Amino acid sequence: MSTVTESDAGVTAGPSTFRVAAGAIAVTTVSVLPVFLTGALAVQLSADLGFDPAGLGLVVALYFGVSALCSLPVGMLVERLGSRLTSRVSVVGAAVLMAALAVGARSYASLVALLLCAAWCNVMGQLSSNLTLARSVPAHRMGLSFGVKQAAIPAATLLAGAAVPAVALTAGWRWAYAIGAVLALAALAGCPREDAAPVTRAAKGDRATAALGVIGAASGLAAGTATALGIFLVASAVDRGIDPGLAGLVLTFGSVIGLSIRLLHGWLADRRSGGHVTVVAASLAAGAAGFVLLAVPGTPALIVGVVLAFGLGWAWPGLLQFAVVRLNPSAPAAATSIVQVGVYAGGFAGPITFGWVATHSGFPTAWSVNAGVMLVSAVLMLVGRRMLLAHARRREALSAS
Repeated sequence: MSTVTESDAGVTAGPSTFRVAAGAIAVTTVSVLPVFLTGALAVQLSADLGFDPAGLGLVVALYFGVSALCSLPVGMLVERLGSRLTSRVSVVGAAVLMAALAVGARSYASLVALLLCAAWCNVMGQLSSNLTLARSVPAHRMGLSFGVKQAAIPAATLLAGAAVPAVALTAGWRWAYAIGAVLALAALAGCPREDAAPVTRAAKGDRATAALGVIGAASGLAAGTATALGIFLVASAVDRGIDPGLAGLVLTFGSVIGLSIRLLHGWLADRRSGGHVTVVAASLAAGAAGFVLLAVPGTPALIVGVVLAFGLGWAWPGLLQFAVVRLNPSAPAAATSIVQVGVYAGGFAGPITFGWVATHSGFPTAWSVNAGVMLVSAVLMLVGRRMLLAHARRREALSAS
């Protein structure tokens, strides 16, 4: 993947930054909504379709496993076809699949099959939005734009959490999916109206694929723990004796915190000259404390744990993708797809592991394991940063010789 310094990054003139960012967050939110809606509705779904936490972990794991397999080829496809077409395809696909879940999920097997069919929508929506921002937003606003765009994940969990008391406990869980399908169609209005021209491709020798691979592995560990947070928080709170409606509101509260911190990360990134990966590592290390608190009995520990885990442990993706795009402006979708392979692989392994541990050892043990994994991811992120710096020094030496 070709890389350049941040000062080399540039974009073409295009629509307003606000409209571009708003469209990107709409596309990303509805593309990922099916899986987080499934997690929030787990109590109602399991009662009707007959599965336990391990079954929930399996379906979410398979979803992200398919996403990992799709990431690299979809990244190349998005680069080739442009974000105008691929963003529309992703949101229409998400709408169709959520409508199918509303009417066709009659057994655990059908739920799994339909959710797996929705996985590519998430991948394409994520990468097409990255391409849109990289080629349409000025460099001095790109950090905030990626923060806004990555706020789509907590926005999706916010909508999913709100759907529990507002829809699932009143009209039924099928209506929650139906409303999600309508929201997805509404997101078509936010899709880009034209494709921005690509920037000049950098030299072939300017590759940092190995460093991106290590960062992708670190992202995978972190994403595995954080994905379990959005998927299992409601079930864990209910297991602790909290009312399902209140548990959904706690998830909503955590999503608001995560959304706000992602915006703050992006705003601060535009005011720094570098050090973004270090900030990501520090955020992960601090977020591990939140997972420790989720293993502690009591509602206060649950609330503080949610604030730390969502606000620090799951607020880094926008900042990390911003750093990767700034180093790879000639192929932003393809570059971020390398990191996304790790993220989706973590999404595959994390929920199934968490679900298995929660089923056999209880939720407190599962949250404690998550805390340890997130600390390891922080260390790996720093290793990847050192590799990036070493790559930059080698490139400078070659340029000077």
